[in-house]
Order: sequence, then structure tokens, then C-alpha cells
Amino acid sequence: MCLALQLQMSDNLNHIELGKAGEFMAMVFLKNKGFKLLNMNWRWSNLEVDLIMQEKNILVFVEVKTRSNGSYILPEYSVNHKKMQNLIKAAEQYLYIHKLDCEVRFDIVSISNFPKSPNIVHFKDAFYSYN
Repeated sequence: MCLALQLQMSDNLNHIELGKAGEFMAMVFLKNKGFKLLNMNWRWSNLEVDLIMQEKNILVFVEVKTRSNGSYILPEYSVNHKKMQNLIKAAEQYLYIHKLDCEVRFDIVSISNFPKSPNIVHFKDAFYSYN
């Protein structure tokens, strides 16, 4: 049995395992929608981007938030202003390092009720960079 399926079936996921399982589920979800995976868990300094995907000619930086069955707060509400700023900073560095000049978008994938009956919601253009 693959690791992702084992994690999905477990009721006792720790915070890190829950996040990794959610990121994997979001990646599969987006690939099934036609996105191409470029990087997963890309790091620069102390910042991390969960998923860097490509949709047609758009570079998409994706923040994945996963909540377990017992959570009463929707995952997307935990993407605050500071998290958005950090994601924008990381995206700027990614573009600089890879010498890219292309259209960029910031999305959020929210996964709730994990692992029993996951509900996945994809928020395109969840926020913008005004630089």
C-alpha cells in the first residue's frame, strides 16, 4: 500500500503528516485538472511554497491548508496576511533564481474533513501581489 494512502486512512496523523498528506492530495487534484507540477515544498531561506504548478502559460504558487475531521475552522481562513506576504516573497525569489518573466497567480487549496471524507476546494487567484 502506498504511503499517501496509508496516511489518508490513519486517524492519528500528526501535524506534519497531515500537512504532507494534504499537499499530496492537492497535487493529485490539480494534476487531474490539467496542471503540471514543477516543484513541491520549494524552499528559499526560511520560506516554503507547498506547490509550484503550471496551468497553461501561468505559473501558479499554491498554498495548501488541511484540517482534520475535528476542526471547526475552514482551512483557507488560516492563510493570513503574513502568510500571503511570505508566499509572495518566495515567489519573487523563485522567479529571480530561475530567470523567469511570466504571468503569476496565487491559489489556495483547502482540504477539510480529512481523512474520513475530504472536501477539496480550489481558490484560484486567492490573493494578489501588488509589486
